[in-house]
Amino acid sequence: MGDEKKKGFLAKFIGEFKEFISRGNVLDMAVGVIVGGAFTAIINSLVDDILMPIIGAILVGVNFSDLGFNFPWGNEPYINVGSFITAVITFLLTALCVFIFVKVVNAMRNLGRKHEEEAEEEKPAEIPADIQLLTEIRDLLLEQKNKEV
Repeated sequence: MGDEKKKGFLAKFIGEFKEFISRGNVLDMAVGVIVGGAFTAIINSLVDDILMPIIGAILVGVNFSDLGFNFPWGNEPYINVGSFITAVITFLLTALCVFIFVKVVNAMRNLGRKHEEEAEEEKPAEIPADIQLLTEIRDLLLEQKNKEV
């Protein structure tokens, strides 16, 4: 009986996993991770190959990849400060690019919503048939009353 419970649990677990993996959100997330990895490679190249050499030239030939120091004990470990500075700049640029991208997408989305709302406001509201009928009856009664007077 213990084996049947294990098989039932395993079958249920596999079924839940299949359901989870087949959801659209998981696929969207996977695409986002892949595109994000490629985007990070672009930002890394921007920082390492373009910005850091320019910053190094401005700072009179400082090469950030070589910026660091050794501790004067034991095997003299090397602390690579330049690599850390490069990673911080890469992070900040990546965050800035994502921020700008999200702002642009939100602005476009809000612009689309604004146009939809304007279109809805321009369209006159439909009057239900029973209200139209009651309005016509009222108007007829008013006409009859005005003819009698």
